[in-house]
Amino acid sequence: MDQRKRAEFVNGYTRALISAWSSEDYAAKLRTDARAALAEAGLELPAEAEIVIVTTVPEGEHEGNLEAQVELYEIGLATGRFEFHIPETPQIDTAELSEGDLSDIAAGGTSCCCPCSCCT
Repeated sequence: MDQRKRAEFVNGYTRALISAWSSEDYAAKLRTDARAALAEAGLELPAEAEIVIVTTVPEGEHEGNLEAQVELYEIGLATGRFEFHIPETPQIDTAELSEGDLSDIAAGGTSCCCPCSCCT
């Protein structure tokens, strides 16, 4: 795959990921009509292509690896079976900061970013 086609794929795949993570409607469409959902993201696939959406990547198998996804796409171009790893929305730690943490942030805290003599 040449650089232009690779960039087009990466852009489309990235749009599909972000859309799936930010829109429940898009995520549902990806489950029920993957071809149309991927086309919305800019990934036009052959009409006869088999499309497999993997939402749970087995541990140790290229999780979050863009190069692995590009390789899967190239395999799909050769075989007609396209596998897309679109994991569930990543979970972000939303633990609240304590009042002490907030106070340190607002006041500048007492920690320093470097061991220089100017601030110790």
